[in-house]
Amino acid sequence: MKRLPLVREAIIAGLCLAITIPTLPATGGAEVAATIDVRETGKPIHRYVYGMFTELLGNIFEHGLWAEILSDRKFFYPVDTTSTLTPVNTRRGQNRWRPVGGPAVVLMDMERSYVGEHTPLIKLSEKQARGIRQSGLELGGDMDYTGRIILAGNTDAGIEVSLVWGEGPDKRDTEVVTSLTRDYLKYPLRFTSGAATQNGRLEITARGAGYFRIGAVSLMRADNIQGFRSDIIELLRELDSGIYRWPGGNMLAGYDWRDGIGDIDQRPPRYDHAWNAVEPNDVGTEEFLVMCDLLGIDPYLVVNIGLGDAHSAAQWVEYVNGSKESPMGRIRAMNGHPEPYNVKWWGIGNEMYGEWQLGHMSIEHYILKHNRFARAMRQVDPSIKLIASGATPFETSTTARHHRKPLPAKLPYEFGSRQDWSGQLLQHASHNIDLLAEHLYPVTTQAFDVDSQKFVSVDDPVVDQVRRVPNRVKAAADSWQKYVDAMPRLKDSNITFAIDEWTGGGWGSGFVRTLCAAGGLHEMFRHSDIITIGGYTAVTSNVRFTQTDATFTSIGLLFKLYRHHFGTVPVAVLGDSPQHPVEGTIGVDRPEETSGSDTYPLDIAAALTEDRKTITVAITNPTESLQELDLRWKGTEITGEATKYQIAVPELNVRNEPGKEPVIRIEESSVRDIGTSQQIAPWSITLYEVPMK
Repeated sequence: MKRLPLVREAIIAGLCLAITIPTLPATGGAEVAATIDVRETGKPIHRYVYGMFTELLGNIFEHGLWAEILSDRKFFYPVDTTSTLTPVNTRRGQNRWRPVGGPAVVLMDMERSYVGEHTPLIKLSEKQARGIRQSGLELGGDMDYTGRIILAGNTDAGIEVSLVWGEGPDKRDTEVVTSLTRDYLKYPLRFTSGAATQNGRLEITARGAGYFRIGAVSLMRADNIQGFRSDIIELLRELDSGIYRWPGGNMLAGYDWRDGIGDIDQRPPRYDHAWNAVEPNDVGTEEFLVMCDLLGIDPYLVVNIGLGDAHSAAQWVEYVNGSKESPMGRIRAMNGHPEPYNVKWWGIGNEMYGEWQLGHMSIEHYILKHNRFARAMRQVDPSIKLIASGATPFETSTTARHHRKPLPAKLPYEFGSRQDWSGQLLQHASHNIDLLAEHLYPVTTQAFDVDSQKFVSVDDPVVDQVRRVPNRVKAAADSWQKYVDAMPRLKDSNITFAIDEWTGGGWGSGFVRTLCAAGGLHEMFRHSDIITIGGYTAVTSNVRFTQTDATFTSIGLLFKLYRHHFGTVPVAVLGDSPQHPVEGTIGVDRPEETSGSDTYPLDIAAALTEDRKTITVAITNPTESLQELDLRWKGTEITGEATKYQIAVPELNVRNEPGKEPVIRIEESSVRDIGTSQQIAPWSITLYEVPMK
């Protein structure tokens, strides 16, 4: 029987073994037996395991958590009638500014730009309204909006700023701005949308003589909380995630933190060459730290080691943590926050082993740079904790498909080789490492074939698909024992893993992905002595939203359930039905020993509450059949009614829709006799809280 893996056996260096195993039917059958042994405990689970990954990409902030509904509000692109954006912007939901009154009425002024490279200048006419508009705005009915516009000009004409939700003069709300000057001034805006629409628009026009410039414009829902969507913030606050990582991610290697401080309207929009997108820099250092404060979580900032330099990284530490008398602290104070933020956790770079990263470098150069960054940052604040950009051979082998060919060696890569990025780091930089990052992005429908040296598609049942995520978690944990065997001094180093990017099952919101996430959490619980931080990719996986509504996804419900009801002291789960191994290659996408509890097809994790008065048991059923579970107890007596929480779906592709009654919920009930056989619903995640004598 499998013991609680407080210490795992090392995986064998260089072992190149591919195993193909026939799939087993995921059907109900004999009763599954599980014994919860509370005498065998592990290190307490850190609340950071429930952490989230955020990045300035996609719709995590822009048209996401950040309440701004306009696109390109600082005019990175010219205001014209062209059909394409140059350079391309890959972010979803991008609307264009278009001229009103003809294609020649708007010039892009580069001499008196308010922010960025240019500002729209509108030549006025007595005969027609001229200006700009942005269409495609999703507006709520009877919803209030607030904003601002920055204008300059030499005209006496009133500038009409209108929120429009339909055709006709009664389908708009208009603010008139007068008394323009040649200098840019900021004017407040407030509107109420009279009806819901998917194609609202904002128009900025005038008639008369002269011209006016538009420096920047902003429009948000009036119920925003310091710039963030109040409805999304309320949902995320319920998760109590522990820690958020920011600002990246791949874009980090080209990010300059200085672009994200100061007057939000004068922060220049920048092109993100990692994701081929425009970053407006509306969410910068202060905004991220405000969000963490709103959510009651700790921030984890990551410095740019790609195209960045150690001096800039140290300056950022000083800006965030330095006294108001320090050079950077004085700038922070001028920006409205005299007291230091005292951020404890700092990462040095992101996935620098990957050729997809800007500033990608060899492991030898990364070690030199990491140590240089660490010295500079700790000289500013010796109390900070540093997280290195690591990658075990499992990660470098998995991501080798993204590298140029030919590869330097046959996969899987060996421990101790140049491709063992984390091993090299620990050998030469462990004195400058508190945590070691590892990223996990297994594809649940693919397995690595050692003969062809390729990932191949596999037609696995869900019960096997969901095994691939916890397999990668266990592989990372097993790697640590390998490092300790090779470098015994690490045993007393207190270095642990930060799995600060992880997901599985693709990017959709189907329930398979939720089962994958549950399995990943279970495996992190089993390795609580080795894994301190998690960072689920991404925070927006927890919520599904439009511009007017938001709701929890099943992943959000999972994290909410476990964070509030799963215990903190892991205990052993014993069984006599080992998990079914899945296809793949040891050292690439499989650990030497399959992850999970010996309770196939169920996966079970258990933990005591901090006061040790309650035992909690979490169970995933990744099959389409009801499963009978015989729960037994060792080292304790249970008493009274247990509380049962369950997330179950009738089919795997069902999901909650914003603005509609949720179809996936956490259902709570009482169980009178938890010591007897329990029925575990198909496609479900179940958690019991069981009081002990």
